Amino acid sequence: MVPSSRSRVPRNTARADQRAITEATKTRLQHFAGNPSRIDQRLQELEREWDIERVIELNASSLAFAGIAAGGLHDKRWLILSALVTVFLLQHVIQGWCPPVPVLRKLGFRTLAEIEQERNALKALRGDYRQVTRSSAQRRRSKATNSAAKAARKAAAA
Repeated sequence: MVPSSRSRVPRNTARADQRAITEATKTRLQHFAGNPSRIDQRLQELEREWDIERVIELNASSLAFAGIAAGGLHDKRWLILSALVTVFLLQHVIQGWCPPVPVLRKLGFRTLAEIEQERNALKALRGDYRQVTRSSAQRRRSKATNSAAKAARKAAAA
């Protein structure tokens, strides 16, 4: 079975590297919990952070282009580099692993989901979600859904 896009890279990351990435995020969040005036700056930094998928795409396209250029200008055997890179890129798309992944994870490159997790935690620390309330129409729909679910459970039990 092909893992979800969200879990592919973390599932193929060494536990120590995954722990290091998670701990680094927790440490940053603790820092910003004590320094809320710097949260906006960190959120701007997160907007510029490259996720691992973007780095892999840059790496693959650069190497594939280099292989084609070297194959066309020097020796056709360089085309093997392009073929190999595209096979690894396909492997990454399907499995979430390719040779650069362990190196990039050790360097601290995160998935988009990991970056978003930090972004949302910072917004919560800043208080962005305090005003989120459900409208009365949403509450009525929720009550109706809960009532229907209770009725269905009673009917199933009978």
